[in-house]
Amino acid sequence: MLPDHPLLLDGATGTELETRGLPLVAPLWTTRAILEAPDLLRDLHRDYLDAGAELITTNTFRAHARNLHEAELDLPAREIVNRAVAIAAEARDQVRPGALVLGSVAPLEDCYRPDLAPDETTCGHEHERMIRHLLDAGVDHLLIETMGTLREAAAAARAAERLAPNRWSISLLMAHDGPPGMLFSGEPAVALRPHLVTATAVGVNCIPAPDVRMHLQWWRKQLPGDTRLVASGNTGQRQADGTWRPTRAEDPEWYASLTGHWREAGATIIGGCCGTTPETIRAVAGRWRAVS
Repeated sequence: MLPDHPLLLDGATGTELETRGLPLVAPLWTTRAILEAPDLLRDLHRDYLDAGAELITTNTFRAHARNLHEAELDLPAREIVNRAVAIAAEARDQVRPGALVLGSVAPLEDCYRPDLAPDETTCGHEHERMIRHLLDAGVDHLLIETMGTLREAAAAARAAERLAPNRWSISLLMAHDGPPGMLFSGEPAVALRPHLVTATAVGVNCIPAPDVRMHLQWWRKQLPGDTRLVASGNTGQRQADGTWRPTRAEDPEWYASLTGHWREAGATIIGGCCGTTPETIRAVAGRWRAVS
């Protein structure tokens, strides 16, 4: 179980690894760091912990067996996951021993291409395998993140409920141009409620930081009062043509100012997604300390 008090999550992995000199390409994406730059990845975890993060996520965003197969990588997913968890745990033990390691369970395909998500049976099978690997590797909690379709979010949630009841949270990818309550796929997120009964926290990630508040307000009305809300925004906005448009959230202090509104909306677990940095998390930590 997560502690009851407000918690600070870490920030982006992919965009920050690129900034630090590691080119990222599909299908492995950030998994390259586990194989080619483990010290760089460990330093990134350490920097987030040093900035104030109390929860750090494993770099397993592209570590499902299907991703490794697509990359023609002749290593079992279990080994990759074990390495990712070990790197995160080592950083945690060095900087903030009381922090928790969250096992990242990410979409099987492109987050922004919900049409590519496999059928629900396939999603369930593959996410169950990933969850087993993460639990066996010793993560403290699971974070199902950036899920933008009903079938994949529901499949991952059911697997987590079977294997780790009350030890999992889910963070959803909501539509950028639709009303609150719509997944990126255009499907109604309310249909997920029956699958979220044992979730410790429910919320949103990978959407523009200025949009986070309205989605949190919507989720607060849909969930039992004891379900915590989790939020991680982007510093920019993805355009229809795939390009990235920066927003004022690139300024760590301005991003941190938005998180005050997220707390007012009920969020008690707050971090950062694409474009955020350790300085972003440091700014959020400073604001949280000022109001706690």
